[in-house]
Amino acid sequence: MTDLDTALPQRRLLVTEIPGPRSRELHARRTAAVAAGVGSTLPVYVDRAGGGVIVDVDGNSLIDLGSGIAVVNVGNANPRVVDRVSAQVGRFTHTCFMVTPYEGYVEVCEALARLTPGEHAKKSALFNSGSEAVENAVKIARKATGRDAVVVFDHAYHGRTNLTMAMTAKSMPYKHGFGPFAGEVYRVPMSYPFREPAPITGAQAAARAISMIEKQVGADQVACVVIEPIQGEGGFVVPAEGFLPAVSAWCRDNGVVFVADEIQTGFGRTGAMFACQHEGVVPDLITTAKGIAGGLPLSAVTGRAELMDAVHSGGLGGTYGGNPVACAAALGAIETVTHDDLPGRARALGELMLGRLRALAAEHPQIGDVRGRGAMVAVELVHPGTTEPDAAEAARISAACHAAGVVTLTCGTYGNVLRLLPPLVMDESLLSEALDVLADAVAAR
Repeated sequence: MTDLDTALPQRRLLVTEIPGPRSRELHARRTAAVAAGVGSTLPVYVDRAGGGVIVDVDGNSLIDLGSGIAVVNVGNANPRVVDRVSAQVGRFTHTCFMVTPYEGYVEVCEALARLTPGEHAKKSALFNSGSEAVENAVKIARKATGRDAVVVFDHAYHGRTNLTMAMTAKSMPYKHGFGPFAGEVYRVPMSYPFREPAPITGAQAAARAISMIEKQVGADQVACVVIEPIQGEGGFVVPAEGFLPAVSAWCRDNGVVFVADEIQTGFGRTGAMFACQHEGVVPDLITTAKGIAGGLPLSAVTGRAELMDAVHSGGLGGTYGGNPVACAAALGAIETVTHDDLPGRARALGELMLGRLRALAAEHPQIGDVRGRGAMVAVELVHPGTTEPDAAEAARISAACHAAGVVTLTCGTYGNVLRLLPPLVMDESLLSEALDVLADAVAAR
């Protein structure tokens, strides 16, 4: 763990059943007051959180393998984040950067220019959510190229706004009943090594996708290709080596803007600052959110200065985009990621997880695949002897982990993937205990 870890005891402790009586009381109130369309994976109501644990209102301490869906990479209530936010709240909470600007916004954009891949001149614009960042990246690409078409991939997840729903592959629960969706969005095959009908290289998978683009859309009609370097909600799909560089090279050769959606993969999560760096890919635009601000709502589009400046003044923005308190949090989170080498911590946690999980897979045939980079690791569940997805088994294992005090998440186009996203400050011993719980849950089949 880092030198900034929380004083909250880093332990798993169950004092009631999960969820406990106080959580159940709160859940009854929630049912009466909160729209049914807002779901929750595990209805334990949080009182405190820090390091690698969440403490609920009943006093149970749960090991956190979700990180708020890859948001609190630096740990909850990280001291650097808390200090900067506290100081900023005492000065002012909002003015709207588009009305009277402030230094924090500029500092975050300067940091993004330093940290994102490539040595070219870069500029950024700040927003509130990942969906906003993706949508604005498309706006920028369309304005800069004068083209309309947007290319995305099977299993992609890009958000919940109208345009980003169109860009997202999975219908339920993200798109079902919410159409019609924005037009000029085209979907092509992703490199998904576990689910290829026959083994193919990354270059071959890229050629397959590119052929479809050229035949069905036309290279000269494409404004941008938008891709998650490792797909998140789609199942933590790691494309075969060579796939991303080949797609990026095709974009460069055809005047197409290559957009890396690093909303879930950014800020050290995969063992590099950004996932596209694992293969030396330099995107034209990169979208970030989640891990950028230690839990406060902030997102960004960062890219080549000439692309970012293609949009007329007033064409980008939003009332709360780059809120000063969120910017302060981002500066604290970025300082922690860089000062404490959290990409290195992610690599160490990933080695531990992948080693344990691959050994587990050798003993249990319902585990079809174990994959990931850094502290972004997935277990895909199948019916033994096949690649047929087994969503019920994933749900069973996850529920067993919850009952034993470990927060786990599921994902995947077929709902059959367990995704593990521990805070990057988690202690190895705590992670090992969580993996023991997961192993027991798998074996209890």
